[in-house]
Amino acid sequence: MRTFLLTLALCISAVCAAQVPSVTVENSKGETVNTKTLLDEGTPMIISFWSTSCKPCIRELDAVYDALPDWLEEADFRVVAVSTDDSRLMAKAKSFAEGRGWGEDYVLLFDKNQDFMRAMNVSVVPHVFVVDGKGKVVYSHTSYVPGNEVELFEAVKKCSK
Repeated sequence: MRTFLLTLALCISAVCAAQVPSVTVENSKGETVNTKTLLDEGTPMIISFWSTSCKPCIRELDAVYDALPDWLEEADFRVVAVSTDDSRLMAKAKSFAEGRGWGEDYVLLFDKNQDFMRAMNVSVVPHVFVVDGKGKVVYSHTSYVPGNEVELFEAVKKCSK
């Protein structure tokens, strides 16, 4: 049991010590961008990896979208929604995200080769990170159940102080 707890603590600290990697992805305008530019504003962010076939991903991003106006009154942060759909489904993912209104308030990125996904050690979606203004991952979770978005916001508030 003691070994298990030590291993768990090391894994959690390793995730929290991670930084946003430098990877090339595409934005909603079709432009190539480097993920390190996400740090240019110096504000905390939620980075959510999702796909069009992932119902929990969509529910979580919708829940965050619905709460966003109230949250932005309390903290300065951004939401980055990273589609992991491959190049065959990229047009569908762009249309889907825009149709849900996410393009208005989210930074939309399209990781058609899953390079960013691999660099962040994402193996399943949804996988969500909270990153402080310096690019350090301070919170991470996979899957989604209603209410998880509250945990995300609590993590954002801690790193936006």
